[in-house]
Amino acid sequence: MGKLNFPWLALGLGLMVAAGLLASGALSPGADYDLPLLTMLIVNEFGFFVTAIGAGVGINSLLKDGVQPTLLMVVVACAVMATGFLYLAIKLWPGMSAG
Repeated sequence: MGKLNFPWLALGLGLMVAAGLLASGALSPGADYDLPLLTMLIVNEFGFFVTAIGAGVGINSLLKDGVQPTLLMVVVACAVMATGFLYLAIKLWPGMSAG
């Protein structure tokens, strides 16, 4: 797998992880989740790291090879997904409030 393929893989994997977390009720107002809280936090952390690394590898490729519009869109999407996973982790963590 080349470095150019990883941001695409990270975006796809991040979308699947986000869909799984949303399907398990991660954003429900109560603490009525379909998965245990620790499991959701670990899956969320995995999604954060994968998408953050995907954005980093993509930025590195953009700086080295020049701007490619499709890769730029994938890098921005990975960065947005990583930010979303970070927000969700803060929201899920007991005792924390994120707005």
